[in-house]
Amino acid sequence: MFKCGGRKSLQLTLNVIGDSCGGCNFESYPYEAELPILINGKRPTWTFKSDEDVWKVIDLIIQETKELNETEGKQFDIDLSVQAQLPFFSCKNRLFSREMQKDIQRYMYCEKFGVSPYSGDFGKQPCLWVDKVFIIKKAFANLEKNQIKKAKTDGSRKN
Repeated sequence: MFKCGGRKSLQLTLNVIGDSCGGCNFESYPYEAELPILINGKRPTWTFKSDEDVWKVIDLIIQETKELNETEGKQFDIDLSVQAQLPFFSCKNRLFSREMQKDIQRYMYCEKFGVSPYSGDFGKQPCLWVDKVFIIKKAFANLEKNQIKKAKTDGSRKN
């Protein structure tokens, strides 16, 4: 299930807001990378042997972001925190999924042409699809918000 806050939810969001890798040092296992987070006051170097190792670091980033938000009154977006820190320890392509890209395409097609993805009304749509739609919609809204914010920032620098 695509419960909000789970790994699949985050992965789907990153499939919407992320861009693909153009080539990096983290394309194949094993490799070593310095973590973008502090553990006991230091940034350790880990050896990554599998996707599960990448997810362990993502879990640490999520935990760190939540703690900063709670203890310092910040409002860092967890999805954007992970997206921003991912290139420091993993290839962005590791989280891309053909299945999720098809879900995003289906969402965009249905949104653009006003058609239902499955036959029937809202109550007949698969629960999993409904969960995915809300995640995708939120991710696109955040993507648009950040693009507008970036355009405003870039525009003010030119003046």
